[in-house]
Amino acid sequence: MSGLTLDAGALIALDRDSRLVLRLLARALAVGDRVTIPAGALAQSIRQPQRQARLARLLRQPTTDVVALNHRDAVAIGRMLARSGAADVIDAHVVLCAQRAQQAVATSDLDDLARLDPTLRLVRI
Repeated sequence: MSGLTLDAGALIALDRDSRLVLRLLARALAVGDRVTIPAGALAQSIRQPQRQARLARLLRQPTTDVVALNHRDAVAIGRMLARSGAADVIDAHVVLCAQRAQQAVATSDLDDLARLDPTLRLVRI
């Protein structure tokens, strides 16, 4: 696996100066790994962009990908939610993005993401 997908919990932790998230991102940057941010997770975590300097810096990195929720992904997410019995569209989009990028997920929501994909590599934030 190469790179890292961040959920809203990881983005909020970054904003709160989490040393763990900062280390994970520094490691990814040092080796040129991609950082994936599902757009819904970004929407859950961004409140005052002008005051969220760490998040703004991450979004400007050339190795950061913000992934929109499109028609194809919406269908895949709906199917994933039906299979798992879960209901959170944003969590499912995080899982889908991580699966596609073959990345681990930095998250504070281990149980919900593991329910969607028990094989996903999760990093507790």
